[in-house]
Amino acid sequence: MGPRGAKRKAGLAACADGRFPGGMTKLVLLHRADSIYEDEPDRVYDFPRRYLGDARTGIGDWVVYYEPVKAGPRGYFAVARIRDIVPKPGAEGRFLALIEPGSYLEFDRPVPRLRDGKPWESALADPAGGPRAGGAQQSAVRRLPEREFEAIVEAGLPADLEVRELMRYGGREPGFDEGAAPFRRPVVERLTSRPYRDVAFRRRVREAYGFRCAMSGLMIRNGGGRPEVEAAHIRPVEREGSDSVRNGLALSGTLHWMFDRGLVSVADDWTILVSRNKVPRDVADRLIVADGRLRLPADARDWPHPANLRWHRENVFGQGEPGASPVWG
Repeated sequence: MGPRGAKRKAGLAACADGRFPGGMTKLVLLHRADSIYEDEPDRVYDFPRRYLGDARTGIGDWVVYYEPVKAGPRGYFAVARIRDIVPKPGAEGRFLALIEPGSYLEFDRPVPRLRDGKPWESALADPAGGPRAGGAQQSAVRRLPEREFEAIVEAGLPADLEVRELMRYGGREPGFDEGAAPFRRPVVERLTSRPYRDVAFRRRVREAYGFRCAMSGLMIRNGGGRPEVEAAHIRPVEREGSDSVRNGLALSGTLHWMFDRGLVSVADDWTILVSRNKVPRDVADRLIVADGRLRLPADARDWPHPANLRWHRENVFGQGEPGASPVWG
């Protein structure tokens, strides 16, 4: 048996039980929306056998998602953590990297492929520091040194994102009067902080919907210019929902409350569903757009994922608490 055959045999033995030992290495994963591979970046990453060795080293560690040049302009656009790798059922030679629930987080702003004309990844740079010619940048799975991972994440999810959001509409930085220096959390601590993630999620969802409520169609700002629309998780994080913009809806405070309590939902054709036995028609008519259809983001990549909407319809919509008091009247 040659070296290639031995390597293949070892790889098959390692995955006999569907699990692999991880090497705790940061990775870059290429993702394109029109790929033949069935990726759901916040849940699963589909890849061929030739990348199995590198992918295995990332189990338990963080990855950065990257959109290749031919797929669009985004560059690096999200971060997540790999929980496990398993063979893809019914697909010989394909594997699935399972994403740790609650770990996926999109960058506040996509990170361009180059910084001052040079790649973020040293593996993609030529001796002069410029972009290296060849197919390395098209590799679906690439190892990423720790310092380069931190630099990319810092560019996409700045340490001071919470302060930026607070001050965006005239707020004051905490501790400013006392002259305290802003606290900078380590990158991984930031990625696991619920308050930080809530801010990042809210910014992405509200901007995706143009600060307009997806159900009422209204864009309301207070006297200071602060948008009143909120960011709602379709599937709650505590029930294995993600912080992907595709698991979010921009909703007014009232409609957010109604959505979380199953009084309204969304059908696969974007029709807004109303629990008619709990919400009087005149109330629904005042709150929801006249044509009864969800107002979607301009970018189709930000549209709600059908699986998330289905989960909400099956697990929340119309599931009022037994003995609860009437909502109106």
